[in-house]
Amino acid sequence: MELRMTEGIDIKKVMQIIEEAQAYFKAQGINQWQNGYPSEETIEEDIVNQHSYVLVKDGKIVGTVAICLGPDPNYNKIYEGQWLSEEAYIAIHRIAIANQYKGSGLSSIIIEEVEKICLEGGIYNIRVDTHRENKSMQRLLEKNGFEYCGIIYVADGSERVAFEKEIKNK
Repeated sequence: MELRMTEGIDIKKVMQIIEEAQAYFKAQGINQWQNGYPSEETIEEDIVNQHSYVLVKDGKIVGTVAICLGPDPNYNKIYEGQWLSEEAYIAIHRIAIANQYKGSGLSSIIIEEVEKICLEGGIYNIRVDTHRENKSMQRLLEKNGFEYCGIIYVADGSERVAFEKEIKNK
C-alpha cells in the first residue's frame, strides 16, 4: 500500500471515487459534497499545489485525500470550543475511499500515512472538519485519536464540526 502524490493521469479515477462518495452522502441524506464540490478543477488545483494524494493498493487507486499545510483560513475562527494547539498543523480535506473498499480500514491507513508526513516535516498536529451528519467520518476520526474541538464555517458559510489530533513523535 502506498500513499503518493496524485498525477494528472489519475484525475479520472479520483473523480470516480469522489462521485461515489457524493452518491453515498446523498443516499444517506447528508448534505455534504452535493453542490458540485469537489470538482475536477478542485482536484487539478490540488495537484498543482501538491496537496492531492492517492492511496494505491495492488497497483489500483483505492482512495484520495488532500493534505494541506496550515494555516487554513477556514480554521482561523472556531466556535463553541477551541483547538488543542496553536502549533503548525496539516489539514486533511476531501478524503474518500472507493465504494468496493469502504469499511476495510483504508481511511485509517491514509490517516497513518498523513501522520508520517507530519512527523517527517516536524509537524505534530492534524486538523480536519466534516459535516455534522457525517457520522461515519466522525467515528473514523475518534477511532484514530482525533478530539472534537468545536464548530467552524467553511468559505460558503456552511457549518462543519472540527477535530484535531496531536501526534506524538513515534
